[in-house]
Amino acid sequence: MTGFARQEGGDAALTWTWEVKSVNGRALDIRCRIAAGYESLEPVVRSVAPKHVTRGNLQINLSVSRAETQLRLKINRDVLDQLLAALRELEGEIEAAPPRLDGLLAIRGVVEALEEEEPAEVRAAREAAMQEDLRRLLDALAANRRAEGERLAEIVEEHLTTITGLVSAAADCAAAQPEALRERLRSQLQELLEAAPPLPEERLAQEAALLIGKADVREELDRLGAHVAAARDLLAEGAAVGRRLDFLCQELNREANTLCSKSPDVALTRIGLDLKSAIEQLREQVQNLE
Repeated sequence: MTGFARQEGGDAALTWTWEVKSVNGRALDIRCRIAAGYESLEPVVRSVAPKHVTRGNLQINLSVSRAETQLRLKINRDVLDQLLAALRELEGEIEAAPPRLDGLLAIRGVVEALEEEEPAEVRAAREAAMQEDLRRLLDALAANRRAEGERLAEIVEEHLTTITGLVSAAADCAAAQPEALRERLRSQLQELLEAAPPLPEERLAQEAALLIGKADVREELDRLGAHVAAARDLLAEGAAVGRRLDFLCQELNREANTLCSKSPDVALTRIGLDLKSAIEQLREQVQNLE
């Protein structure tokens, strides 16, 4: 399932921003990009995220900006003295205007920005605030994904309704009616009895059992109906059911394949093919569910 969330925070010294992007995935894959100096928060991300999301590819980023008022400037006397010594050495050899102070200070390494050292308790309080913002971020993402899941559930229900209609149509098909099944079986058994040379009794029993198994599609239709009912029960749970629904789609497809292979009638075969198409459309949507 897709989703996006952003959470900002800060204190007197820093501001930070959490961002998370979620895309579809068969399992939970968490990737982090954490600001330098705060890498210790990555294990926290990996332990907290699964409590909010159980499936999908997550990209979680933390960026940090330091307030300029917290920077303290220092002149690097060693670098500045080397520059002045070089100027004196070259004096008279090169015609040039005397260097200005702002020009000297603009040279890399002359001015250094020093960060104020902060007490350990300040750092700990900041990281605790960052972790709290991380939880808010993941709560927002989960809400975003739930809203998408509710929309997808409506689409899944539409596909289940289509499949239910096709199962009913298959059950009403003339080739699936008990009388048609009996007549077809009677004809096939008669062919076995009239085979020349006559089949051994044991072989005749095996062939008859095989014909009986292939003649009746009601068992497949019953299982298709049961799988649809199970899928609706899973949707009603309102939990993370994507994987179980995906498994049910595989079972639905298996029954539809068997129905097509056993079908003795063009009309029933067409219904079976429509069933396979509807089940595939259902599976495409189910794979987007958590």
